[in-house]
Formats: sequence, structure tokens, C-alpha cells
Amino acid sequence: MKKDTLLGRSGRDPQQNAGAINTPVYRASTIVFPDIETYASRPSNDYKIPRYGIHGNPTTWALEEAVSKMEGGYNAVAVCSGLAAISAALCAFVTAGDHLLITDSVYGPTRTFCDKRLATFGVEIQYFDPQIGGAISKLIKSNTKAIFCESPGSLTFEMQDITAIAHEAHARNIPVLADTTWGTPYFFRSFDAGVDVSIHAGTKYIVGHSDVMLGVIVTNEKYWLPLRQTVADYGYCSNGDDCYLALRGFRTIGVRMKQQMHNALQVAQWLQQHRLVKRVLYPALESDPGHQLWKRDFQGAASLFSFVLHPVSKPQLAAFVNTLELFGIGSSWGGYESLITVPQISGLRTATTWPNDGPVIRLHIGLEDPEDLIADLERGLAQLNKSN
Repeated sequence: MKKDTLLGRSGRDPQQNAGAINTPVYRASTIVFPDIETYASRPSNDYKIPRYGIHGNPTTWALEEAVSKMEGGYNAVAVCSGLAAISAALCAFVTAGDHLLITDSVYGPTRTFCDKRLATFGVEIQYFDPQIGGAISKLIKSNTKAIFCESPGSLTFEMQDITAIAHEAHARNIPVLADTTWGTPYFFRSFDAGVDVSIHAGTKYIVGHSDVMLGVIVTNEKYWLPLRQTVADYGYCSNGDDCYLALRGFRTIGVRMKQQMHNALQVAQWLQQHRLVKRVLYPALESDPGHQLWKRDFQGAASLFSFVLHPVSKPQLAAFVNTLELFGIGSSWGGYESLITVPQISGLRTATTWPNDGPVIRLHIGLEDPEDLIADLERGLAQLNKSN
């Protein structure tokens, strides 16, 4: 089935739920068994049968099935947040004495978890240039146990050649993990590109309505059981209410993302022409250095991108941001509303140097009319010349 058909059909079985189209919300901690023999014979490695609340229920399994089928993975597990999904996935593959390669453009909390937690546990962390491609082979060691990618990076939006990285990794039996929140299962078939474990902050586009914290990990068959066992060992889980809302949002991810991409392109193209803007960081633009990789690997673009201003003072920058009426100042994204943040890039790089001296502005473009968003930005940018 085509992906838009899968969105409406996967992860539901009306005949198992009294004819209801949507899988109902299951709230359960304790699962009771008919007799001691059945209780004692519970299969320890089957995480898709009722065992105990922490291991899931029909509502969570419905979401996991829908996301996994859309992305082309073997199976999935939902957890309480995107960062929980990242930390569980990493811990499934590395332990003391192991070497882990991570893109230098990685999501900030991922870097924090690696530097403050994994490193103190004895894992050797090495960051690499996100544009390294097949040259990743020069960094692989005998104790390298995983390579972690994020394409594009969530602040600076460099595209990675994951196919080339995966080719070198798989030749050495090393798994490739990737934070694929930006591409989503709808716009990026990660397993076709060579990813082994795909990680989503479901909080964002999967939920789509800014009201649920959720993470989803999708794997191929080879790594499913080790990953799922790690999630169980850490006690990570999700609940039926959140998964129901996530599945409800996921049904409309196609129409939302196509519209939000349309809106984002209009805003990004307008910003490209503005005299106060040094450059726009958005792979969907033909002028972007990563455009060809994006065009090869992705079927669309998220509505999250950054732009770089020419150098301005802090009061000028504050005047710009504070003037905006349609952009909320907030760190998340993927919902229906537009957002703005001003990230600090310089302290988040160790393997590469950020070449731009002006401030970076990250925008999430929502479902508002793009002409209204452009007018709002135009008013804000006009304040740069009025403040000092």
C-alpha cells in the first residue's frame, strides 16, 4: 500500500475492538492470568502479548505498528520522551571500553547525555564532521560499537550521507543509529538509506499537536530484541492515553507535513532575499549545500529550519524576537503553531568549527498562513535598525 493508505489502515483492527475504528485507550498496570501454568509460561522475549503494564498494551502496540510499517522497519517501541528513546537506543549498543561515533551537529541533549553519562561510564565518545560521508572509515576503531547520525542537524541543518556512512559501518558489522525526527517516517524511509535503528521524538510531528511527550524507536529485525530488552531493563515505557493521542495525530501527519513544508518554503525563500539575512539553512532550498542529498534520500522536508543574520547587537536581536506576534518562543517543534528560538552554536561543536559570526535563528513554521508569518517577520526585522 502507498504511504497515505498505510497512515489510515495500519495499527488498527476494528473487529478486535467491537467494530471501533480506533484502538481504544487501555490503562493497565497489572495483567491477570487464568491459571498458574499460563502465568509461569509467559514468553520472556515476546513483547507484543499482555504481560505487565510496563511492557505495553494494545494501544501502545497499535502506535508502534503504525509507525514501524510507515517507516519500513521490523518493529518499534514507544517510550516516554524523545531523549528517553535516544538514551535507551545508545545504551543498547555501548558499554565501558566501547567507542561511539556521533555527528558533531547532534541534538544538544544527546551530546549532554553522551558527555555526562556515557563518558562517565567508560564509553569513549568521538564526534565527527556531519559531512564526512564514507570517510567515516578513517575514524572507526576495533572497539567502535555504533555510529550515531542526525540528518539534517536540528540547529544547523547539515545533511549527512547516511548511505555512505552505513556502507562503511555495515562492512564492519557496526550498527547505524539515527535521530530521524526531522524527516519523520512519512518523509524519510530510513531503513532504505541503511539505518538500523531509527529514533523519533514523537512529541513533535508524530503527535503534531504540542500536547504529548513521547519517543519512538524503530529497528530492523537484527537489532529488535537487544533494543527492546534494553528498554525493558531501564523501565522506560509509554501509556495508553499518550499513545492514543499520538496515533490520532499520526493519522494526519501526511496532510500536515505537506502543508507545513509548503508554508516553510515560502517563508525560507522570502528570508533568502532579505538584506539583513546572511544565509538560510534549509536543505529543501536548491541553494543549500545539502540539497542534492536531501533530494536523493527524502520525500519531503520538515518545516523546521534556521537562518543566519548579519552580526547585530543583543538589544537588536531581542527587539526582533520580542516584536513577533505569531512566533512563540519555545524549544519544541512539530506542532501546528510557529515557534522561534535563538540557539548558541559555538559551544555545541568539538569536531568542527561553526563558520558564521552572526546569530542563528531557528524557526518552526506551523499551519498559519505563510503571508501572515512573513509579515510578522518583516515587522520584527524592521526593529533591527531601530534598536542599538
